[in-house]
Amino acid sequence: MSGVRSLAHLLVLPVVATVGCRAQDLKSMPPAPQAPALPTHRAVPAPPAAGQAILWVSLADHLGRGTQAQRSAPLLTLTSAGPAPLQLLDPSGTVVADGPTLVFSWRLVPLESPLAVARRVAGPLASFESAERLAQRWRDQGVEAKVAHPDEWEVWAPADAPDLPGVPLRDVTSTLAAEVRPVLEGPEGGRTLQGPLQLQAPNGLRWKGGVMRGPFRLQADAYGSWTLLEQVPVERYLEGVVPHEIGAGSPPAALQAQAVLARTWALANSHRFAIDGYHLCSDTQCQVYSDPRQASASVREAIRATSGEVLRWEGQPIHAVYHATNGGISASAEEAWAMDPLPYVRVQPDGSQAWRDATGLPLQSAESLRSLLQRRDGAYGAGHPRFRWTRSYSAGQLAQALAAAGKGNALPTKVSVQDRGPSGRVLALAIERDGGAPAVVLRLDAIRRTLRRLPSTLFVLRPEGARAWQFQGGGFGHGVGLSQAGAIDLAGRGWNAQRILEHYYPGTQLEPLRQAPPVPPVQAP
Repeated sequence: MSGVRSLAHLLVLPVVATVGCRAQDLKSMPPAPQAPALPTHRAVPAPPAAGQAILWVSLADHLGRGTQAQRSAPLLTLTSAGPAPLQLLDPSGTVVADGPTLVFSWRLVPLESPLAVARRVAGPLASFESAERLAQRWRDQGVEAKVAHPDEWEVWAPADAPDLPGVPLRDVTSTLAAEVRPVLEGPEGGRTLQGPLQLQAPNGLRWKGGVMRGPFRLQADAYGSWTLLEQVPVERYLEGVVPHEIGAGSPPAALQAQAVLARTWALANSHRFAIDGYHLCSDTQCQVYSDPRQASASVREAIRATSGEVLRWEGQPIHAVYHATNGGISASAEEAWAMDPLPYVRVQPDGSQAWRDATGLPLQSAESLRSLLQRRDGAYGAGHPRFRWTRSYSAGQLAQALAAAGKGNALPTKVSVQDRGPSGRVLALAIERDGGAPAVVLRLDAIRRTLRRLPSTLFVLRPEGARAWQFQGGGFGHGVGLSQAGAIDLAGRGWNAQRILEHYYPGTQLEPLRQAPPVPPVQAP
């Protein structure tokens, strides 16, 4: 019970006792008015349903953050990729500026009415998957919990949300007195604008060494900053994803499997940034997305060959996670993230019949995992450079990594594996430290998010001299779902895309959403 509700209870009881109301009188009394609950954040309109038509994808987020009364955050410069000028439209659709380049600074503008906000916050969390599962625990109790990404993943709930056993929470209250707005710079000074703003780029927008077609939006987020996003058709989005995720030179069947997964993942995860009014980001927190013109003919053919197709489980697009290589053994979802099991991914040796026969499950002892790591013949994708790897950490390097994660800089004295999953992956890594500092236990995806030089959590440990440890491991990524190295290997063995997908996601169905519209070719400027 929150302190606010306890105080209200204490205030009501003396009043009732003073007037001497009888039980029947109390029943007839109208309930005392309750103060309206404060919002958790400044509301942002939700994006349209992703469907099969358009995705709203962030190209740059947290723009304008750090703006002060006398100092703007870094400028945003947008440049046309051809002779046609950019056109900037206000919320009414009126063109307010055009030109080959538009430059925006930022300024603080007082709100007409200050906005009080209050929330309970869980996090930071290592991944969206972990945040979503925690948010669902609140939702199961009728609490409107939202996943947010102000810097790292967090869960925001109303200030009166109940405690979650075992989850540290912090209470945040503040009053927003001003907001950041974009200022269009010009030869005669700046013009402060109200969003959301539309940006048309007939020849495309130059962006990070490439060209994006648009159209684009510049809109506020839930944290007081702004996002530049592209409104991109799903099939064109895939042209900017597939070559960066698996490599344009991969065999056709592997490219087709990747296209299906990228499409499925995008639609199933289009709620990731709902609190900020768009669907997906363009970096490794989602799927890497950049200039679609860089897609090769083979990539475009793979997208066309699978046009509109997704993987479904019980009628819904699956959570189509994938990774670079699993080191010869695939993982379950709960070995990677704090989430409920996914019925269509499982722990299984990923290789020939001889490889499977030689791999006894579960691999929950260091000895059994060490035996697997000494082998590679017969495993699918064994040619990947990180199929097997070794990394070393000194006590000082571990201390630096823990300090960067906000866990203090005391020197570690011992590192040990507390728990392993059935695939042999480390579920909990304990780090004891000097000077009475509390031990740190890293769990699931927080292990790699903290110790960033570890390619995976499929490893065994051994001391390496005084206060140093060697990690001997296999695989690159979380190990759940499709192994891209495995898919490339299997395609080279003659497997088609559907067979590859059935191998990594048993029990799923490859089905069309509907006939996707053709994507016109992008003309180079």
